[in-house]
Amino acid sequence: MTTLIGYSESRRLGAASYAEERSRTRTIVLWILQVGAAGMFLLAGVPKLLGTGVMVQLFDAIGIGQWFRYLTGAIEVVAGLSLLVPSLAFFGAIVLVATMAGAVITHLFIVGGNPAPAIVLLIVTAIIASLRRPR
Repeated sequence: MTTLIGYSESRRLGAASYAEERSRTRTIVLWILQVGAAGMFLLAGVPKLLGTGVMVQLFDAIGIGQWFRYLTGAIEVVAGLSLLVPSLAFFGAIVLVATMAGAVITHLFIVGGNPAPAIVLLIVTAIIASLRRPR
């Protein structure tokens, strides 16, 4: 014979299992976003640090100087790598949100071109920052 307590306990187990599965799915999605974003920022930052012709021309068009190319590349590489370290991911994501906001503004008002990649990375890093926010 099942008692009221039996039903109550089975529901708690079901709810705990659902919450556990949801947490696992959230963690997997978060890691996919972090690894993908880290890869994209490495692919964007390394050419800036190496001084590829396209990057030199882009930062000439921005007009601040080549030091800004090195700074931007270093920020993208270091903050991108920090996305792979859970204790640093929030801070790296916050720095990258600011960097991508600047990239969107630069594309829209200074150099032209398609700001869509920067907008996507801005959204992804904002999601990472939100989900990795210290409690």
